[in-house]
Amino acid sequence: MLFGRLITAMCTPFTKENRIDWGKVEECIDRLIDTGSDAIVVAGTTAESPTLTHEEKLELFRFAKQKADGRAKIIAGTGSNNTEQTILLTKEAEEIGVDGVMLVAPYYNKPSQEGLYQHFKTVAEATRLPVMLYNVPGRTSVNMTADTMARLAQLDNVVAIKEASGDLNQISQLVMQVPEDVAVYSGDDSLTLPILAVGGAGIVSVASHLVGREMKQMIEAFFAGNHALALSLHQKLLPVFNGLFMTSSPVPLKYAMSLQGWCEPNVRLPLVEMDEQEKAQAESWLKVLKTN
Repeated sequence: MLFGRLITAMCTPFTKENRIDWGKVEECIDRLIDTGSDAIVVAGTTAESPTLTHEEKLELFRFAKQKADGRAKIIAGTGSNNTEQTILLTKEAEEIGVDGVMLVAPYYNKPSQEGLYQHFKTVAEATRLPVMLYNVPGRTSVNMTADTMARLAQLDNVVAIKEASGDLNQISQLVMQVPEDVAVYSGDDSLTLPILAVGGAGIVSVASHLVGREMKQMIEAFFAGNHALALSLHQKLLPVFNGLFMTSSPVPLKYAMSLQGWCEPNVRLPLVEMDEQEKAQAESWLKVLKTN
């Protein structure tokens, strides 16, 4: 597998003025690598990509590639709902030297399955980079079927799929249909273990910002055949997995990280920080972090 088993979709730390906090970005990259991330997605949804400018994304790609310095793969989030713009950003990311790109299904347009296929095919054929497809119907309003993803998996440089439909039946069908050298990753932390059980390769995670070592241990335990340990870790971490999505991501993540001094809780509009009631509700899953 090109990207490993634990991939983190990295957030973008902002200053109180809502500019990128490059010092905190560097610390985050180092921390993710130190706690087991094999690869890092930069400028994905967790990074608040809809509110990052084109130039900010390019700066993040350059910075992450330089700071990772070969210790982890850097996957650039270059997908959008505009095929030509996706190609442009993907080519620029390739020039920077990232290790791969993640392409989200086009949002808002609501393309047909054939439209999805042609979009991804056109972008994949415009780059030499390895491509990870990203299916997340909860955010895009369109679901790529297993048949469409399997069809795309025949393209030479489509090497991975991040599946966040939450549909284990669809994911099981997908794993059965794609070539053996195409890795299917869970896009939901809470489904990591179930997806491994049906043939998945790993996780593109949010929770690994906070519990990376435990997630890596869970994955390694599963593949070592120690399913009891893997299940125990899954059950222990489940409140964190769910808590990180108690409101719009990455709002709870940034709040939890701010308690550790790792970044400001700031998010860019139209997202807003957690209110006092939400913070009180978060206490139960935040306690899990204190025991690690």
